[in-house]
Amino acid sequence: MDRVFVLIANRAVTAPFNLNDLPGSAGRMDIVCRFISQSLFVSHGIRKNVTTYVILKGPPDPVKSIRVEGTQVRYLAPDERNIAGMINKALKSDVGKEWTRVSPGIFISSKELDDVLKEISARNIYYLKETGKDIGNVEISKPVFVIGDHLGVSEEDEKSVLAMSEDVISLGETAYQADQCVTVLNYILDRREHDRSM
Repeated sequence: MDRVFVLIANRAVTAPFNLNDLPGSAGRMDIVCRFISQSLFVSHGIRKNVTTYVILKGPPDPVKSIRVEGTQVRYLAPDERNIAGMINKALKSDVGKEWTRVSPGIFISSKELDDVLKEISARNIYYLKETGKDIGNVEISKPVFVIGDHLGVSEEDEKSVLAMSEDVISLGETAYQADQCVTVLNYILDRREHDRSM
């Protein structure tokens, strides 16, 4: 099943940053890097059925968004520093409202969360929250999963997501890290896909 993941990164910086301080001055860019890695990578390969968006909302510039296409991406390794380097390269590019290709499968724009959600609104948007419906009881199709970082999702962003969501779903009452959530979601969808093929 093809799938889309959207991470709202509340403090991730919107200008080039120090690769040696991802958790600090880069605004928890380490979370962003792990999220991208866990959404896309499997052992010895990249998932071709995944598109990942990250909404960077930190200083010093207005919001910027990164898009990673599993079908196109090249020259990307799963470690945090490699992915951070790719994001840094993207942030050095001229950024406008349209997607700018930085390298194969890597794009950047000044789109905000609303813009990204509208762009992918032909799919079913699922908002991941601890208080949502247990994912085990929800039929998932053409999914876009919207996930908050360690700070969660702001009230304003939550309103935007809820206005466009198919459902609010949960992995349980435990608050997992964003990269853990995406790993579990990939596992669940992989299992469901496998079970249907049996």
